[in-house]
Amino acid sequence: MDAVRVALLREVLAGTEWVQATRRFAGTLRGAVAPHGGGLLLVGSAAYEPWHLAAHLDDEAAWSGLPELSPTLVRHRVPGGAPPHLAVGLGRLAAAGRGETLLVVAPEQPGAGLLERVHDARRNGATVLALDGGDHDLHTLAHDALAAPPAGPDDADEAPADLDLDTVQHLVSAAAGENSLPAPRGHRRFRDRLARLADGLTAPPPPRW
Repeated sequence: MDAVRVALLREVLAGTEWVQATRRFAGTLRGAVAPHGGGLLLVGSAAYEPWHLAAHLDDEAAWSGLPELSPTLVRHRVPGGAPPHLAVGLGRLAAAGRGETLLVVAPEQPGAGLLERVHDARRNGATVLALDGGDHDLHTLAHDALAAPPAGPDDADEAPADLDLDTVQHLVSAAAGENSLPAPRGHRRFRDRLARLADGLTAPPPPRW
């Protein structure tokens, strides 16, 4: 994805609901993982692992001075020899409870197995958030959800046709670190930060992840 196009995305979306929608959802996420919370768990579907969102939230945690935004990536399949921070399996969701936040990212149907685990986490007191393609069952379980816009014509009344779930994740992660104390290295302009996010969209997972 072109970094300049992503950096200008908010201006392109100024006449739509998406700037406000992504900021609202980011505010919910930031509030849910407040310092008194129990941490942020991030899980995708069996076919989609949200590497880049994990990395971007980790960056936002460092830049914004909000360490609670740094997530634990929960994986459907953990390969042998994976480092500890990449070796957290689905069993972690069984231990999720009050004070913790579970963010589910799934461009397609999450599957019955994952939905059952999410249901258990919510029943145990965890806050459930969803970024997805609009799955009804997942939205029913979530305390708050944001669905990427469906593919459609690019006209004045709709979001651009290429505003997909990956782009929505970038906008949410960038907004999650806003309106907070500046990072120790000083203030970064929003466009500079979005450009860094865009650069990482097609890159391999960084060493942290």
